[in-house]
Amino acid sequence: MDWDLPAIVLATRPYGEGDLIGTVMTAEHGAHRGLVRRGARSEAGMWQPGNFIQARWSGRLADQLGFFRAEMIHATAASVMDDPLGLAMLTAICAVADDALPEREPLGPVFAGMITLLPRLVLGIPALEELIAWELILLSGLGFGLDLTACAVTGETTGLIYVSPRTGRAVTEAGAGILADRLLPLPGFLTSSAKPTPTQHRDGLRLTGHFLARDVFGARHKPLPLARQMLYDRVTALAANDSPTSRVGDEA
Repeated sequence: MDWDLPAIVLATRPYGEGDLIGTVMTAEHGAHRGLVRRGARSEAGMWQPGNFIQARWSGRLADQLGFFRAEMIHATAASVMDDPLGLAMLTAICAVADDALPEREPLGPVFAGMITLLPRLVLGIPALEELIAWELILLSGLGFGLDLTACAVTGETTGLIYVSPRTGRAVTEAGAGILADRLLPLPGFLTSSAKPTPTQHRDGLRLTGHFLARDVFGARHKPLPLARQMLYDRVTALAANDSPTSRVGDEA
């Protein structure tokens, strides 16, 4: 058996002397692993996480590890190598996808979202909005989608400012009542065309991170990938630097 498809490199690890085990994602085969002969020596640059490649997989049987050959389509990793935020986003996306995706199960919308998202990481901060939207697509594709269309308490479709950390459903201020401090903030850009602030980026990552940690990784007794937590910490620092208090201090 064999296939030849566009793919995204998710991860690699050394295998033997000079070989690699590569994990890629395609629309048709989902996350798929294979052996890259001499990859650690001759093709290390191609097999950087986030790169778009034309991957050829071959194996005698469908359930074998098989072998990869590849050609570069777009060197995403090189495009953000000198941008700390872009690189942090790329590392987090690939780490989450590599750990979360079931092997060889196609998830077309997740792949399509990555195809759109990864080239836009060079934009820096504006790409955070798209990254958070992609994580919502990933949660939905894995069966843990959030319902941000109407209030879980009142049924209202406007004024949604919270999300229940238990059910993943949106809540209005009136619906929250005295339990507001137990709910997760719902950033406005997820329900409208409002331009997000750094604080809303932080809240968006907190929102998706909660459900990824609980439903995707927690169900398998694994922590949220370190790269994803480090991205959240970096964006939290950006939000703190953008706060009114920090601006007053700068002006003083």
